Amino acid sequence: MAQADFAIVPTQEELDSLERELRFFPTENDSPSTLSARQIEQYNRDGYVSGLVAFEEAEANEVQAYFDDLLERTLAAGKDAYSISTAHMKHGRVYDILQHPRIVAAVVDLLGPNVVGWGSHFFCKLPHDGKQVSWHQDATYWPLTPTKTVTVWLAIDDTDAENANMRFVPTSHVHGVLPYRESDAAEGNVLNQTVDAVERFGEPIDNALRAGEFSMHADLLLHGSEANDSDRRRCGLTLRYCAAEVRAHLGWNAKGVVVAGEDAAGHWGNPARPEVE
Repeated sequence: MAQADFAIVPTQEELDSLERELRFFPTENDSPSTLSARQIEQYNRDGYVSGLVAFEEAEANEVQAYFDDLLERTLAAGKDAYSISTAHMKHGRVYDILQHPRIVAAVVDLLGPNVVGWGSHFFCKLPHDGKQVSWHQDATYWPLTPTKTVTVWLAIDDTDAENANMRFVPTSHVHGVLPYRESDAAEGNVLNQTVDAVERFGEPIDNALRAGEFSMHADLLLHGSEANDSDRRRCGLTLRYCAAEVRAHLGWNAKGVVVAGEDAAGHWGNPARPEVE
């Protein structure tokens, strides 16, 4: 059987045909192993926590060098800088990062002991590429239920307002699914959805990170980023995690890797590590 192309976003008709529980599930954890009680409180209140460290400088430089080579290979194959998606099913090094103990420990503190990593996508904005990521909520794209999912944004490069860091609208995750309109590359949008007038939910904030640092945000938090008008590249690796109890439709369960605890129901595919680095 041919492997599904998980880079293809489900159609609105496909998503509308599913019964999904789309709401924020606050974390209840009185004894976190990595995060502080204040960080968990911030996640529940604001929808994100940031400034966490996955890699110290030497290791961050090594990961950056790996991505430099991967990007060179991707561009040489005629693909663009945004095309490296579901990367953990294609590249062993990304599979390893998805299971990195420092990252997984922080995710477990938010989602509980049984966790699946199911997504990995490099969002690489080359200098002056003119592309933005419009305001959106992750959960609206995914055939998953319930929405007990967290996105890790791991900085491959130093990222700040100058080179178009990701931005959050704090507390917007508690309003449920927000109305959005279709948008496309003609608007310079990397994705295909846009939530307009986000200022009504609060003032957006910058998520500046050093290479090797990461943030975590809830799947209903409004976020996006401007076009990179600087002379510096801005790359981040998004890693998607969910509680093992979450159910995936449209074959998406095939890409879920058990990174902590167990998948007692055997719902997730738990693919092996790819040989290609």
